[in-house]
Amino acid sequence: MTGEGGEVLVIACPGQGAQTPGFLRPWLEVPGFEARLRWLSAVADIDLVSHGTESDAETIRDTAVAQPLIVASGLVALLAVFPHPSDAFNQVAAGAGHSVGETTAAAGAGVLSAEQAMVFVRERGRAMAAASAVTPTGMTAVVGGDADDVSAALARHGLTAANVNSADQVVAAGTLEQLAALKDDPPARARLIPLQVAGAFHTQHMAPAGSVLDGFARAMTTHDPRTRLLSNADGTVVHDGRDVLRRLVNQVSNPVRWDLCMDAMRDLGVTGVIEIPPAGTLTGLVKRALPDVEALALKTPEDLDAARDMVARHARESGLSQNPTWRLVVAPAKGTVAVTTLDVGATVTRGDTVATVATLRERYDVVAPHGGRVVEWLVEDGDPVAPGQPIVRLHPEESRA
Repeated sequence: MTGEGGEVLVIACPGQGAQTPGFLRPWLEVPGFEARLRWLSAVADIDLVSHGTESDAETIRDTAVAQPLIVASGLVALLAVFPHPSDAFNQVAAGAGHSVGETTAAAGAGVLSAEQAMVFVRERGRAMAAASAVTPTGMTAVVGGDADDVSAALARHGLTAANVNSADQVVAAGTLEQLAALKDDPPARARLIPLQVAGAFHTQHMAPAGSVLDGFARAMTTHDPRTRLLSNADGTVVHDGRDVLRRLVNQVSNPVRWDLCMDAMRDLGVTGVIEIPPAGTLTGLVKRALPDVEALALKTPEDLDAARDMVARHARESGLSQNPTWRLVVAPAKGTVAVTTLDVGATVTRGDTVATVATLRERYDVVAPHGGRVVEWLVEDGDPVAPGQPIVRLHPEESRA
């Protein structure tokens, strides 16, 4: 089981705000990189090559530019690390993304094609930019201070904790007036850092964007992830492609819990984290929260040899598969499993609860994402389980799905 000894590699995908002017310039020297980036530019209907090499900070701060740029950069950089994408599924134990980076992670895990991801993120960026234009809003990082004091200060000024990045870093989001009030009345011993973003992302100010994406999602096809995918809504492992897409839609107007993603990495027994371009932000958070974990920010092609070396040393497959003759139902989190009384041969309908997992924080229902017949229980009642560990194997029965 992943997490019980051995090496465990996680790929981390950054979110908006990680981009800097010219960050893609050295990457164009990598064979095939520019051609792939131009293809994704055509899909997204935006010149990502120019924006990644020539555009200034204000231009790439635009939500409609930044989001396709970040996702495309990550997807093409992954191909530089894993020239044969199918190899990655036998080497990466889990993937996770911060905010829009979760779209990168979903495509990397095989839930969406690169082209689907680019269309989705193009419309995400446009819809969030439109929502941001309705009311002047923004975001401010709150670093340090007592957690209760920070929470009280945000509540006092009507702000949302849009990103909970770690125990000592929360991003407050709301109107510019609310953020100005926080500046005048900050939590004790906390440092405030205004962020260069165009709106109050991951709050109800973005609800119109969520409605737009929901309409597109209904027409999109998905596959189940080929490796563990950590949801930034709650840090759980999601192994149902439709659920992944639903969470991608919902996250635009709901907080990002990167702290819980790092908790899940710890539960997995992570030993190495590689952050793909534009890298740096998540690596810093991982180093502070998980100091014993080797972390690499893949910033330029000069870091590729170090990344490949890390892959070779930390590679361990997730144990998941898309074998068409059966489907796995997996544990969402680390905890103790309680299985149902379903015997081998019993049938379940999509949405049925087949087990529960009790953690130190919560109790999760383990729901069958597909209808089918129980082929084999892979755990026993009362067993400890790791995030994403297979619990039961189902043989699909399409009429019951």
